[in-house]
Formats: sequence, structure tokens, C-alpha cells
Amino acid sequence: MLQKNYKMANRTVINRRDFIKVVSTTGAGLAIGFHLPFKNRVQAATLASNNTFKPNAWVTLYPDELVTITVSKSEMGQGVWTSLPMIIAEEMELDWTKVQIEQAPVDKERFGRQGTGGSYSIRGSWDKMRKAGAIGKDMLLNAGAHNWSVPKKECYAEKGFIFHQPSGKKLSYGDLSMKAATLDIPKEVALKDPSDFRIIGKELPRKDTPLKVNGSAQFAMDIDLPNMVYAFIVRCPIFGGKLKSINDTKAREIEGVLDVFAVENGVAIVGASTWAALRGRKALVITWDEGPNKNVDSKTIYEYLQKRGRKRGATGRRDGNAKRALNKADRVIEAVYELPFQAHATMEPMNCVVDVQSDLCRIWAPTQSPQQARKRASDITGLSINNVEVNVTFLGGGFGRRAFNDFIDDGLAVSKHMGRPVKLIWKREDDMRHDYYRPASRHVLRGGLTKNTNTTAWTHRVVAPSIIFGQMFKYPIPFKDKLDVVALEGAKDLPYEIPNIHVDYKSANTAVPIGWWRSVYHSQNAYANECFIDELAFAANMDPLQYRLQLLPDDSRNSNVLKLAAKKAGWDGSTPTGRYKGLSCHESFGSYVAQVAEVSIGKDNVVIVHRVVCVIDCGQTVNPSIVEAQMESSIVYGLSATLRGEITIEKGAVVQSNFHEFEVLRMDEMPEIDVHIIKSTATPGGVGEPGLPPVAPAVANAVFAATGIRVRKLPIKPEDLRS
Repeated sequence: MLQKNYKMANRTVINRRDFIKVVSTTGAGLAIGFHLPFKNRVQAATLASNNTFKPNAWVTLYPDELVTITVSKSEMGQGVWTSLPMIIAEEMELDWTKVQIEQAPVDKERFGRQGTGGSYSIRGSWDKMRKAGAIGKDMLLNAGAHNWSVPKKECYAEKGFIFHQPSGKKLSYGDLSMKAATLDIPKEVALKDPSDFRIIGKELPRKDTPLKVNGSAQFAMDIDLPNMVYAFIVRCPIFGGKLKSINDTKAREIEGVLDVFAVENGVAIVGASTWAALRGRKALVITWDEGPNKNVDSKTIYEYLQKRGRKRGATGRRDGNAKRALNKADRVIEAVYELPFQAHATMEPMNCVVDVQSDLCRIWAPTQSPQQARKRASDITGLSINNVEVNVTFLGGGFGRRAFNDFIDDGLAVSKHMGRPVKLIWKREDDMRHDYYRPASRHVLRGGLTKNTNTTAWTHRVVAPSIIFGQMFKYPIPFKDKLDVVALEGAKDLPYEIPNIHVDYKSANTAVPIGWWRSVYHSQNAYANECFIDELAFAANMDPLQYRLQLLPDDSRNSNVLKLAAKKAGWDGSTPTGRYKGLSCHESFGSYVAQVAEVSIGKDNVVIVHRVVCVIDCGQTVNPSIVEAQMESSIVYGLSATLRGEITIEKGAVVQSNFHEFEVLRMDEMPEIDVHIIKSTATPGGVGEPGLPPVAPAVANAVFAATGIRVRKLPIKPEDLRS
């Protein structure tokens, strides 16, 4: 179970040891090994004297008709606390008003993969959650049929009740829970036809919203433990730098400062309060060994990318013979696009609470990878992984940053050293300057056209650091053929039907730590693809929409979202004076998105985005309001990167320290966003990330329409628009 004597959302939770004590005194049987597919009755259902029915790891039915659905993914604002339970509730025919949510403990055996990322929560859990709900319903139907001694086919489930259709009799799920818990687990269950959905597809209110409005939502910052101390870590500002010496005399003189000591990532300052630790931090005098990267800067990094791009990369896609087609083309269009490093800049900086004891380690953290955190805690503390508890709190934004648990490593080191619980906090400046940044990248594209404007060739060389092989595993060469397929996501999958296509990748690892950033490489490759398609359309003297449509199958999902976005945006109609439109489309994480941006050029060449029309085909929609919110969120996040944000390097360190230097879109800059969802019964795609990749090229293409200037480098700066 979770932590003892502390509130998780609005539920009291207890630790694993105390749970065993509780079930021993209540007479309830211990449910173990809950995962699909089910193995046996003991693993799948809890037999309890209080009529509690637990058919699988995710569902617990109580005699008072309340149903707890356990969510094994991290809630970071994307709505999994609502969407995942909706899937179970649909198949189990639950009364949604009686559904409550509980965050799952970290347990791979029971819940499988608990990492949250890649817009995978719904699309990766769709079948599993549906089956979990259907199994619970089937067992309750069997229980009702047994109770009345009637054929099961004469019974049906609806809103938490089992009905006997011929007689009109009914029993609540709570009344049947004890009987259901004694029945065999069905091996196969029928799933509902989408036409019968009454919960899935509805705009139901989010389950986490009331908690966040009334202040009861629990973040790691809210955790307070007896005898707890507070800590910060001071890191070398230069990538790869190490500690040389510490002068902590003045720091230790400050009231409330408890200790100063070296850790793997720098210097820990520990206080009896946050204020004491902060004051002590300012008083530290630290000398750093700056290491080999002290002369690295943005200029040298981009020169390196340029140099690497001159060499042939590893082939990710080869259709036909692009080289020969380019040589035969009547016109060859060339363009180079550059994108900068980006910080995640989550609203909540990195933080955690860690309590390392002699025989137990407890962690409260906003993490996207709790199972990895549990393993790291075991490695650092030397404790068995079974003696490590990781409690996932709400996340104040993730965007891929919290897939890395370096901040938890910090907390583990301090708590182990102090022998006390610690609240470890990163300042915003720590967060900004010690991130795992979106990689900088360079894109070299060439396209071939005939005299009759047919597109005969397309080449795209992606030059970028490798997250997987440069950062995650630090392999000197990615695979034997030097190919990182992740770095080519969105590039190698170009949807346009061009007979000769060649896409390759050239690794260009730098000293800058990199990681998953919302939509990962799609955010970069889509920009290059969709800006270059516009360049080819202009060269062919064709409308950008019609040019795209002629290269897409007539009824493809890409063409459908494009057509609807153009219609809703009035692509062929009049535009207010001084405003111009640009469009783009991109498929990522199983979803298809098209966007039309309407912009004007304001005073001092500042780009103003007035409106963004967004159309998404994400397959079956679980909760349309959540999809709409995620599209809006992605667009805002993408616009910030398009118009404002960039991370630059000087003397081996990040220049930007806070939001005055790493700017995000302000409220008064927010455009009107018009979201449309294509109805579909296809398997759900992701929604947390797919709305981001199209926004930058849509804006850049609109800027060209307004100025005649091609924007090939982000963010869009006023000086780049001066002719």
C-alpha cells in the first residue's frame, strides 16, 4: 500500500506492513498478483468479510456501492485520473457518480509498466482497461444469475445494478460483491460495441479538478514528515564540471543550517527550514573543476551540427532512387532548418520527499517513471526493492522531464547521509540550468520538381544528438549501422506520396544533457517537413493546401484533418486586413492533426498569432473535453517554443535562469483556439503530444504569407523578418 497516516488526495493510505496487519485483524483475504491476463481466483479476487470485491488490480467494489478505480499512470494534468477510469466504468456499467480514484502503488507485478510518457496511457491501456471492466461486470452478472437461479442471458447490468429482465428484479453491485468474489474468473469476455457506449465519448468532469480547486490535491511539496529536514543541491554550472573545494564556514554559522557535504551531483546544503537552507546556500563558497566543456557555446555547437551534416548519415528510409531523381529534376529546391535546445520549464520545479531508514525507504515524488525510481533507490540505499515504497503524487507538469529521476537521486543521497527524512527542492534556476533539454537539430532538405510541377524527389538529413544512445545509454555509436530511428520519428514517416524519398540521420552528440521533450523529435521533424512542403508548393506555384492534398491519398486520415481544418479556418475565404494564414499537418503517437494559424506582423516585426484552428483524428475519443484541453495545452506550449523560448550556451553553461530569460506565452498573447475532433471508432491514439508538432510550421508558413520571408530557424525573432 501507500504511506502511513498521510493523505493521498482525499483518501487515507497505509504502508505495506500495516496493510498486512489490517487484513489480519479484519479477516479479509490478501489479494496478490493482480495483473492481466488473470492466473487464478486467488490472484484475481479478494474474499473479504466486509463484502469487498476486487476482480483485478484496478477495481475495488465496496458494500456502500462506492467503487475505487486505481490509476497506475502519473497524473500530470493530462487527465488520466478521469480517462482511464472512464474506460473501466464503461465496460463494467458503473454509476460514474460513485466512482472514486486512487493512485496505484508502484508494483510492476500487479500493474505492469507504470511509466507515463509517449502519449501512451490511453492507447496502451485501452484493451487492458476494457477487459478489466468487462471481467468485473461478467462476474457480477454470474452472481446475479446464481442468486436468482436464472440463466445469465436473462440478466443485464446498468449503472451499478444487475437486473433480471423477465421479472424486473434487481440487485446492486454491493449486494452481489460477496457472491461475485467466490466465482471463477472468466477467461474470455465480450466487450461492448462502441455504438452502445454511454460513458466513453462523453464530456465528463475531471476527477482531479475538485481536489486542485479546493487545495486538497497532494503534491510532493505538501508532504511533511516528523523530524524532516530541507535541502538544496548546488551544482557546477558548467556541463561535466566537478567539485574542487568547499568553504562552508559562513554557511555553518547561519542559524538553522544543519550540514554541508559533497554529493555526486554537487554540494548539499541542509537546513531545519527551507529559509535556513537557502540562506546557507548563498553563503557557500565553492570552487569548481570546470572540466573539458568550459569553452562550449551555442556557436560552436551549431558549427558542429553543420559539420556533421556534411557527412552521409545512416539511412532511415529509401524509396526509389532520390539521388538520381534529383539529378533529373527540372528544379531542385533546397532548404536548411535549425532548431534550438528547449527547456521543459514545468510549473512545478523538481522536488521530492525521501525517508531512508535502516530497513525501509519511502519516497514521495512527482515522477513519470516510478519503477525506475524504485530501482534507483534500491541501488543507492542497498535495500531490497521490496523495501522501497514510491508514492506518486500529482505532477505539476511533466512533458518528459520527470522521466528522469535525478532529483530523486539527490533526495536519496541527502536522506541517507542525514539519517532523517528530507524535502529536496530545486530552485527555478536549478531547474532551468540543469534540465534534460530537447536536442538542438539541423535539417537539410532537397526536393525535385518537373516542369509540370510534379514532385519527383525528397531528401531529408536529420542532424541531432541522440537521446537514446547519446544520453540514456551513452553508446559511442548508435547500433552498428549508426541509426537512431527515434531521432527520425516523423521524418522517416513522411505521408506524402513522392516516388523517390531518402531520409537519413547523422548523430551529433554534445556536452548538453538531453531528454524527452513534449512530442520529442516530432516537434523538430514536423517543422522541417511542413515548412519545406510549403516551399515546394510555392515553387510549383500551387496553393499549399491543394499541393498537400494531391500528394495524399484521397480519404487518408491526414487529408481528412487537413480538409476540415481548412474549412473551419475559412482557408479559401476572406481574411481580415493585415492577417495571413498558414497550415500544416502531422501524424504522431497514433493521432493525426492539422492546424491553420492566422497571424499578423505587429510593431517592430513582432509576430502576433490571432487564431489557431486545430483538427485532430485520435481514433476513439474517451473524453472530448480532455482532448480539447490537451490540444490547447500543446498549442500554447508549441507557440512558446516558436515565438519565445530557446536555451543558449555560453562558456559551457546555460545562459537562461528563469522565465524572464526563457519566456513563455503570456495571457495577453494567447490566440483564439478552435478545436475540432473527428469522430472515429478506430483504436485510440495519443493526445498529450500530437497537438504540438504542427503549430510551429503553421505559424512559420503564415509568416511567409505575410512577409515573403522564409523562417528557417526558431524561435522567430523580429530581426529575422527584416528584409
